[in-house]
Amino acid sequence: MRRPTIIDVATKAGVSKSTVSLVLQGSEQVKPATRQLVHTAMKEIGYVYNRSAANLRSSGTALIGLVINDLNNPFFTEFATSLQMALGSRGYAVVVANTNEDTEIQDQVIGAMLEHGVSALILSPAYGDVTNSIAAIERSGVPTIQVMRQISSDYAKFPFLAPDYLTGGRLATRVLLQAGARRIAFVGGLEGRPVTHERVSGYLEVMAEQDLPPLVLTGRSSRSFGQTTAASLFTDHPEYDAAVCFNDLVAFGMINACHKAQKTIGEEFQIIGCDDIKEAAECWPALSTICCGVDDFGRQVAETVLDWLENSVEPSEVKRTQVRLIERQTTKPIGSF
Repeated sequence: MRRPTIIDVATKAGVSKSTVSLVLQGSEQVKPATRQLVHTAMKEIGYVYNRSAANLRSSGTALIGLVINDLNNPFFTEFATSLQMALGSRGYAVVVANTNEDTEIQDQVIGAMLEHGVSALILSPAYGDVTNSIAAIERSGVPTIQVMRQISSDYAKFPFLAPDYLTGGRLATRVLLQAGARRIAFVGGLEGRPVTHERVSGYLEVMAEQDLPPLVLTGRSSRSFGQTTAASLFTDHPEYDAAVCFNDLVAFGMINACHKAQKTIGEEFQIIGCDDIKEAAECWPALSTICCGVDDFGRQVAETVLDWLENSVEPSEVKRTQVRLIERQTTKPIGSF
């Protein structure tokens, strides 16, 4: 059941959200009759004021913990930068930790952040045994949001925000088909991971619609995997003329393999990445990719956390943000074939 929010109190009392905030802060600017109206509304709908978070915020000492699975990946670095800037503009300090895909390190940094009194956690988790991390967060009662990846399906306790990867997979595959590709592989992403399943599912759905055979080549989402897999693909499946990549790093590796094999990228072989990190527009040839709007995503996560802390507005259990395709030089312009 959704917890009542400050907006619900304002609606029930027939006053503005700012008036409710003033009452909660004990301001003398509010008339006694109005104050009583707000308190009555709070009691009737069961609203509980998160005073500890408010005190942290007003004292200027509020810390937000950000735990990232892989800061070597530019996508996560760009996300962390956007998030930190957005939270910093509102007076919050951000403590950032990189787990390097290691759940033991994840346990350690989450424990340390909780001990140091973070008022919220934002977690892009490493996969594996997360029992200790989950238990520590639950004991602390600290508001925690999962982003990009999830380690718990209890979204009522741990809301989840991520780009709409399923739609991204569909978009990439459809554009390649419209550009004349007929043998399309999906490359990258560790098998069995939810985030891989989401991205692959969109690809598989469109391939099935067109009655075309899929080829899924899973593995580490790195340049080296993209390059070695592309080289094998060119040898073992020379009929394949395009790839949907798990992320931009895999796509960069495939671009390198195309250069080495002297394949004309965008003509003989088409490539679409995912994430639209800054390098995607600067590599050669420039990479067509699914844009996840990482800067805006970081700001949305910041606003969600702050609304939860400052106004007791609990996030939606699951929220997907919009993605879009950016066509550059690694795909044929539609209608040019």
